[in-house]
Amino acid sequence: MNVLRVKLLLLFLPASLGLLLGAARAADVEIPISIKDHHFVPSEVAAPAGQRIKFVVKNEDTSPSEFESVDFHREKIVQPGHEIVVFVGPLNAGTYEFFDDFHPDARGHLAVK
Repeated sequence: MNVLRVKLLLLFLPASLGLLLGAARAADVEIPISIKDHHFVPSEVAAPAGQRIKFVVKNEDTSPSEFESVDFHREKIVQPGHEIVVFVGPLNAGTYEFFDDFHPDARGHLAVK
């Protein structure tokens, strides 16, 4: 009877771990950012270390903008009136910069603690 229990445990353990990992992904840190007057609002955001981050970037201007970061290795254009989603991380503690190549004054920072 004990052998049967061990076999059942080994059979269901990978499925249980998959469910746990799926639940962890559902708990991504979501950071909403708007682009207004060619600036990121807010321009300074924070997130906990070790978690995946979901940026939701909405362009409220009438011209295209870009969410780019050398630190994140990401570059994505945001059309006027649209929003994009950018996933990064998990990240270590530190400060990470993002910017808009189309509008050089648009700069922001993510503080990971």
